[in-house]
Amino acid sequence: MESAVDALSRELAKLRTGRASAGMLDHIMVEHFGIKTPLNRMAVVSVLDPKTLSVTPYDPNALKELEKAIISSPLGLNPNTDNQRLIVPIPPMTKEHIQAVCRVVAKSSEDVKQSIRRARQKSLDTIKKAVPKKKDKDKAGSSISADDAKRLEKEIDDLTKKFIKTAEDMCKAKEKEITVG
Repeated sequence: MESAVDALSRELAKLRTGRASAGMLDHIMVEHFGIKTPLNRMAVVSVLDPKTLSVTPYDPNALKELEKAIISSPLGLNPNTDNQRLIVPIPPMTKEHIQAVCRVVAKSSEDVKQSIRRARQKSLDTIKKAVPKKKDKDKAGSSISADDAKRLEKEIDDLTKKFIKTAEDMCKAKEKEITVG
């Protein structure tokens, strides 16, 4: 369940909002010497102000490849070259783009909730297997009592609710950030 929420957090960081975020360029792949490499391994991305990013390559010769990769990304960004770095202004989002990004956030939210529910079901199945059936009570083995099983099921349900609420809160915050800008 934790890994599902962590994955959601990484996914939401990639989405473009009206504000500059260093994580929004992480998923961009740059072709350098014929090898596709994530942008964040080739350059330092920093936020200059809420509407501007700075991309400083480790290798100044890779500046053109970085610029080409950012332009060809689906983010709709157009960087400017400033000596040894790229300045990436973040344009205001259109109404259609805001709606599209909100739909992506909603889909990500549902995917994470399903993943959390699958983890819950897997845990409950494991508990049910550990509780001995009436005919098997005489046999010795590593099993848990019915009372312990009920307690564990309640704990799992509580954890499930907690993680789903966390995921929903993250998505609501991201949607607010997108719509408010």
